[in-house]
Amino acid sequence: MFKRKIYDELLSWKAESDGSTALLIEGARRVGKSTVVEEFARNEYESYILIDFAIAPREIRALFEDLSDLNYIFLRLQLQYGVDLQKRRSLIIFDEVQLCPRARQAIKVLVKDGRYDYIETGSLISIKKNVKDILIPSEERKLSMHPMDFEEFLWATGDENTIPLLKHVFETQKPVGNGVHRKLMRNFRLYMLVGGMPQAVAAYLDTNNIRKVDLVKRDILHLYEDDFHKIDETGRLSLLFDAIPRQLSKNASRYQVSSVLQGARAEMILDLIAEIKDSKTVTIAYHVTDPNVGLSGSIDLCRFKLFLADTGLFTTLMFQDRDFTENIIYEKLLSDKLPANLGYLYENVVAQMLTAGGNDLYYHTFLNQSTRHNYEVDFLLAKRNKICPLEVKSSGYKVHASLDAFCEKFSERIGEKYLLYTKDFQKDQDIFCMPVYMTPFLVDVR
Repeated sequence: MFKRKIYDELLSWKAESDGSTALLIEGARRVGKSTVVEEFARNEYESYILIDFAIAPREIRALFEDLSDLNYIFLRLQLQYGVDLQKRRSLIIFDEVQLCPRARQAIKVLVKDGRYDYIETGSLISIKKNVKDILIPSEERKLSMHPMDFEEFLWATGDENTIPLLKHVFETQKPVGNGVHRKLMRNFRLYMLVGGMPQAVAAYLDTNNIRKVDLVKRDILHLYEDDFHKIDETGRLSLLFDAIPRQLSKNASRYQVSSVLQGARAEMILDLIAEIKDSKTVTIAYHVTDPNVGLSGSIDLCRFKLFLADTGLFTTLMFQDRDFTENIIYEKLLSDKLPANLGYLYENVVAQMLTAGGNDLYYHTFLNQSTRHNYEVDFLLAKRNKICPLEVKSSGYKVHASLDAFCEKFSERIGEKYLLYTKDFQKDQDIFCMPVYMTPFLVDVR
């Protein structure tokens, strides 16, 4: 059991809701939903029942078809699981609830009854077949769970001090110093390789063997592939997912659907894009046609980029069809000799950190009419009545032509400007040049 930030959100829900809502925790497979919820139940309630619908017997599933006698349902659950439920002091967990849609629909009646608290966990929650013919309860509060972030990764290694100190450094806008910066970048590059899937982190801590970590990540990727085939038997979802590293390596202004699915265009597969987004295995950055404070108001649904939700899985997916020994990323990234053509790893990890901080992802590309040169700003954030552009570099170079061109074109709309790179903090005129490990603090600029 690793320390996870979502635990505090569970405590807040319990105190604020006091039984008036159920909590639905959704996220990709293997991000640790079931583990943290059961730990929460063990610590915060007198008793709990965990119904894992992946293995629950048919008669337990059938209980949720008829809700006319809740006393009978609760009696059966207590007998089946050998647990005494206590009014307002017990929790019932619906694990993998997407596998029993009727149980999810039953939440409305169960919450109204008021005897116990309810937490649902699941992946692929919003996939069409998992919500077909059921009424989604309004008494359900949703909470997204992401892979372990950099701070949680450091917690797992026994370091609980670095991030609070870094936040102070960020607020005072001062460099950390060469020695500390090198150590932080080494730890951050390790985080990029291992990733934030709890099983991969555990494998690293237990074995200190990157090959074994890679095997764990390959197993998770195979699990995702199986899910994609269940959602879409044509195999198109798997093709879209597998092509993400290749698409980002092209440094193109969008995901080029036609190069992955022959003859297809983005507007023809918006349903598939919605499905892969709902799987929580990827994050999507949409192009905004008119960058302004209301970024979501001018997105182009047919122009987007896809990132993996976990950069550790990304490093494995790039070489999934080859042996571990051929994966040059591990050695190159650990030794800080990552080739320029693999720099999009940093773009993926920034996307991951921004998403974990609660940000939707937006970017903007444009043609400079005078120079006829195409420019792209990697990410855009909103702060009050201004927008904050972010440019990501995989090196220590402070060249930021795209950022400069963007700020010139939209000068009246610009707030803070950020360059995320691999060197220590400094200012380049009015641009904040920040080490990439400080990205999480940018969520405060919203």
